[in-house]
Amino acid sequence: MRILLPLLFVILSCSVQARSIVVLGDSLSAAYHMHPEQGWVHLLQEKLYEEGYPHKVINASVSGDTTQNGIARLNRVLQQADAEIVLIELGGNDGLRGTPHFAIKRNLIRLIDMAEGSDAQVLLLGIQLPSNYGAAYTEKFRELYAEVADDENVAFVPFFMEQVALYPERMMDDGIHPNAEGQPYLLSTVWPYLEPMLEGQ
Repeated sequence: MRILLPLLFVILSCSVQARSIVVLGDSLSAAYHMHPEQGWVHLLQEKLYEEGYPHKVINASVSGDTTQNGIARLNRVLQQADAEIVLIELGGNDGLRGTPHFAIKRNLIRLIDMAEGSDAQVLLLGIQLPSNYGAAYTEKFRELYAEVADDENVAFVPFFMEQVALYPERMMDDGIHPNAEGQPYLLSTVWPYLEPMLEGQ
């Protein structure tokens, strides 16, 4: 025990000091129905190492989560992670449930405020809904992400699923979730927006 305790202290000290990137998302970021190492968030960690960035990626994504779920647990995540960048990928489940736009927008703003309140930068990932949810609702849903990013002056990926959603071979049979083949494309969509934030630190 006398040998293990000092070693444990060193490990914990390094963890506290390490800069981290938190991904707060839903099934799109939680490696839904696949091994975690196949997911784009794990691929992001590998990309950071390859590019020489020291950041540790913490995947705080939970399948089925809504923006309200994110609010309920973000403070605890931030306390444990000491994050410098938070990627917010939430709202899709709100939209699938027909949640009013104003409520989704309010919750996204709250999440951004919480992240920035812990001195973290924010990258908001834009989500779009399938067209069968009605033109009026889906268009307004798409627009609200740009509105939030503009109002809150945060970095913004216009459409997280841009390189995946319209390619059946990159999607699961449900037509909603990206499969393993689609995961690298999610990363390649996010990376051009994330890298400048890393360079700025």
